[in-house]
This record gives sequence, structure tokens and C-alpha cells, in this order.
Amino acid sequence: MLDPSPQGRSATFPAHADGNAPRPFDIIDGALERGLILLCDHASNAMPPGYGTLGLAPDQLERHIAYDIGAAALTRGLAARLGVPAILSKYSRLFIDLNRGADDPTLVMRLSDGAVIPGNRNVDADEIENRIRHYHAPYHRAVDALIDAGITANVPPALFSIHSFTPRWKTMERPWHITVLWDNDPRLPKPLLRALQDEKDLCVDENEPYSGNLEGDCMHQHGTKRGLPHALIEVRQDLIADTAGQTAWIDRLARILNDLWADTNLITTLRDIRTHD
Repeated sequence: MLDPSPQGRSATFPAHADGNAPRPFDIIDGALERGLILLCDHASNAMPPGYGTLGLAPDQLERHIAYDIGAAALTRGLAARLGVPAILSKYSRLFIDLNRGADDPTLVMRLSDGAVIPGNRNVDADEIENRIRHYHAPYHRAVDALIDAGITANVPPALFSIHSFTPRWKTMERPWHITVLWDNDPRLPKPLLRALQDEKDLCVDENEPYSGNLEGDCMHQHGTKRGLPHALIEVRQDLIADTAGQTAWIDRLARILNDLWADTNLITTLRDIRTHD
């Protein structure tokens, strides 16, 4: 079981590459022995100092294009409830998308759901490299450092990435309450899906409304390539847009994860590192 008491060993995280500059991510400490790391790639709609709003009207930054609505509160609540570490982005996905590989053409979006991003429209290769060096790379180094610390503590971690999706896209209503995205490692996704489907009041699916097979994304980089079990959840944004909804989902997911972690056979499976050719 994921014991929420504050015992156990926590990780030491690297400083930002520029020394005195603030880290472009937030960290919640937790015990590595629990074998679970929470990640939130799209936690914030803020911009770094000096970038203003990227030329957008402030109300545009309240939309889903700027961040995953409700995901940060869900991540923080689960980390506190379970006593596990978490890493959350500090800046908007519009500035740089941490859930994309460094060579992905959508790393810095110039157009998102009908909104032109003025501060990105004429961004050149030097500026993209600057954002990678100071914002994208430090986040992923921090994730690797936490994974390495878990492995050093003889508890290879499972990765649990928290996202949210819009209730509708264009004219299509999205019926799912929660979905699980995954690629080719079923160790965590399949038990998680079964547990969610046992919740009779939920509409659950997998690899909707997006595919879990995105080479270079956060789960591919830190889960698939490192042989660690991982799952990405997407919760519908209207369900976690306020405190009441967030609390209800923290309660539900904490219970489900605690039940999964009480299965010693599953935990033995999750703590295997799969090697790749």
C-alpha cells in the first residue's frame, strides 16, 4: 500500500542550468520507497519573465491551449495523499511543450485551436534552442534525476503522468470521464484500466482522445526508453475545473492507486526494468 506517512528517502534535484536562475519546474518531495513518480507536463499557464503573454489576450491563457485545466491540482493532491514525489511544469505549453521531443515540430506552437500565438509566430531556431536549453532540458533532467534516485534506492519507479482534455473538440462531444494512454508496456495501464472500469459510474477508454504512441514524448523518453512501467491519464476538464471536482478525483484515484499498490504480485512486476535492444 502507498503509505502517506512522511517517512522514506527523498531525492535531491539538480539546480537550473544557469545557477541563479529559477528552476522551470516545481517539485513535491516524497518517499522514493513507494515506487511511484507523478508528472504533470502541462501544469501551468504562466510565462517566464520577459515573455509577457506571448502577445495573447489574458483570457486566451485561461483556455486549454495554455495548460491542462485542473491537472496541477490533481497532481498536487495525489502527491500529498500518497506521499509520493511529483514534478510539475512551471510554464505554459504554449511557451514550450514539455510533452514533446526536442526535435518535434509542435514543440513551440505557432497556432493552437484557432489562436495565433504572436510571440511564437516568427520564432527562429536560436530562440527555440534557447527555450530547450533553459526550460525543456532542465525539466527532463529533473525527471531523470528522480528516476535515478529511485533506482539507486533499489526501487525502480513507475511513472504516472496526469493530463486533462476538453469536453468537446470542434463539434464532437467527448463522452469519456477518464482515459488511459499507453504504448507497448501493459504492466501499469491494464490493471489501471480494469480498476477504472470497475467504477461503474465512469465512462473509461484507452488511447482516447489521443494516442499513447508518440515517439519522443515524456512517457516515451522516461518510461519506454528506460524500461519503466508507466501510464498517462487524461481526465475530462469539466470534471476537475473546480475544487469540489478536484477533491472527488483525488479521493477516487488515491483509493484506486492504493488498491493497486496493495497487490504484491503487481508491485513485483512493476519493479522490473525492461531492457531494450
